[in-house]
Amino acid sequence: MTEPTIIAPPPWALTGNGYIFLYRFPFQFIAQNGFLAPYQAEAYEGLLGAVMFVDYHTTPVGPYKELLFIPGLFKMAKQRTFSISKIYVSSYESVWNGIENWAIPKELANFSVEKIDDRTDRLLTLHNGEPFFDVTIQKRAFSFPITTGLFPLRITQQQANGQLLLTKPTAKGKSRFAKIVAIKTNGQYFPDLGTLKPVAVLAVEGFQMGFPVPVGVEL
Repeated sequence: MTEPTIIAPPPWALTGNGYIFLYRFPFQFIAQNGFLAPYQAEAYEGLLGAVMFVDYHTTPVGPYKELLFIPGLFKMAKQRTFSISKIYVSSYESVWNGIENWAIPKELANFSVEKIDDRTDRLLTLHNGEPFFDVTIQKRAFSFPITTGLFPLRITQQQANGQLLLTKPTAKGKSRFAKIVAIKTNGQYFPDLGTLKPVAVLAVEGFQMGFPVPVGVEL
């Protein structure tokens, strides 16, 4: 890949807003629609998965938006860990640095966030001008603090040379429960979520996030 204008090794500090959609994905759904790499398919355990739509306001490579899919938990390096199987971002700098720093398989896409009213947003991710993720979300009024201190995160990804990288991001912010008003996804580019009901939807505002230096581990 061509080097970007900005090369930013870890650790990273990031801020922004985002949405978290929590799911219990059926195994058959993931097998057919999960975009699993071979190393993920053989380690997949399921349980709780997630879709995240994130609007990063500040990062070492500038602001960008992100859509990612986490199928659930995996058993890697003798521990349970999350792993990202599909992810799009809005800047090439994020693509290159994400792959280089943490082996996160980022792809480039276009994004749009339409504010319908104070509590309702329409989130879009597009390929060649056509939306493949189109979700309208309505936030509830009550907010509460959220932090990875209560629920530590581990994310494991595989580099092109086969090496696994384990990253333990941290995050904190204010969250609100939300609900999906409308959803349309194109399974060619992202798992088709239209028939699935999330366990919960969270709108996270004003978060502060840290992505540290990863650690190499064995499968």
